[in-house]
Amino acid sequence: MTPILVSSILIAYFAILMLIAYYTSKNATSETFFTGNKQSKWYLVAFGMIGASLSGVTFISVPGTVINDGMGYYQVVLGYILGYAVIAQLLMPLYYKLQVTSIYEYLETRFGQVSYKTGASFFLLSRTLGSATRLYLATMVLHLFLFKAMGVPYWLTAVITIALIWMYTFKGGIKTIVYTDTFQTFFLITSVIICTIVIAKALDVDFIQLYDKITASETTKGFSMSKILFFDDPNSRMFFPKQFFGGMFIAIAMTGLDQDMMQKNLSCKSLGEAQKNMYSFTAVLIVTNFLFLLLGGALYVFANETGAALPMIDGNIVTDHVFPTLALNDFGMIAGIFFLLGITASSYASADSALAALTTGFCIDFLNFNKREEGNKQRLKLYVHIGFSVLFLVIILGTKWYVDNHPEVHLIDLILMIAGYTYGPLLGLFAFGIFSKRKLKEVIVPFICIAVPLFCLFIAKNSVAWFNGYVFGYEILILNGLLTYFGLWLISKPAEISKQVA
Repeated sequence: MTPILVSSILIAYFAILMLIAYYTSKNATSETFFTGNKQSKWYLVAFGMIGASLSGVTFISVPGTVINDGMGYYQVVLGYILGYAVIAQLLMPLYYKLQVTSIYEYLETRFGQVSYKTGASFFLLSRTLGSATRLYLATMVLHLFLFKAMGVPYWLTAVITIALIWMYTFKGGIKTIVYTDTFQTFFLITSVIICTIVIAKALDVDFIQLYDKITASETTKGFSMSKILFFDDPNSRMFFPKQFFGGMFIAIAMTGLDQDMMQKNLSCKSLGEAQKNMYSFTAVLIVTNFLFLLLGGALYVFANETGAALPMIDGNIVTDHVFPTLALNDFGMIAGIFFLLGITASSYASADSALAALTTGFCIDFLNFNKREEGNKQRLKLYVHIGFSVLFLVIILGTKWYVDNHPEVHLIDLILMIAGYTYGPLLGLFAFGIFSKRKLKEVIVPFICIAVPLFCLFIAKNSVAWFNGYVFGYEILILNGLLTYFGLWLISKPAEISKQVA
């Protein structure tokens, strides 16, 4: 694909996004930006959430992992089902009952200002790190296959990428994003299907025969690339209970306790519509993730049977580069175009909603936004939106430095491990609020929420030596949440005693 073709596709794509933003942001107010005026259609929210949930990391990194882990990532996805059910039946009714704009307002109602600010701070930390890391992949692909050939330095590619997001989200916010995410999710799913069809045709097989070829192929560790369930080694990070329950709590934390994902749900007209959205989203997400893993196996079968060159560094496959390399160099123009649209859609669908949610969270949780006049709100919202855009840029450049120096890293693992340490305190805080009636000594809450993730990191670093070879995976989030809950219990009193003392 030539730089001119790539440029033309991207210009057309973003022109449509700008057009959507123009029509959805007419007469927009701060309420429109934050809640979409509570008028979002549940089916649009459900479909659009697929793109926001998956991101460019899933689009590129998950298919790449198949050569090492088979389809074991699907164990995490199966855990999502239980996690999303908890969100729909436990957390959503709570948020709708309290009529919150920021979900962390619950912590203020339940405990007080300190817990509220602590929870909101951990969301800002986790979402900023996670979303900027996800967006790094989009900048990497655009740079490698477009801007680098034009002599544009990487940092400027990152600036252009973030500026495009800012331009179509700064006014309409969540109302615009519900529609742009729907548009982008369509291209994300379509691109995966088309690339898989291209591979099947190139190998002269149908989908069933393609799956049989994947099953007959081995990973670098000697088992079938279609293997999903791992029960043989409890010490392995791929052990089913670790992956399944890790996935369950990742879903609860990264969706149910995440302002970005819940902001879309809270823009629905009613609790019933929001729950329909969540269950529909779950069904589509389960199918979509399987398609990504099927594509991943197909990529390596294709390379093996056609002799296509895989990206290598020091004799090792750079798994995060496999899909873009093959799609843009070996699959032909149509597949290359849809890959480009898919990676752009997946990355921007995740990043645009995160930028709006971070802006919402900071304005509502830290700037007393609801007590300000509309004109002041609009100016302040603009400044915060710009501030988070600049912060994204800094983290993207830092991620590039880290990945360049650690080529063995899978970004999907990096992002989920970041979530394991940063969402743990949120998980503990919300669980303590929902499942206990005790009152906290709030001044100590921030210290507990900072100390526990550091302690978990210390445990994880030494688990092999201390626990007979045990390696922590995504279940570190569960440990983090449990220890936070226990720490909060230690600094709490029964509600009745607190009232008597008062």
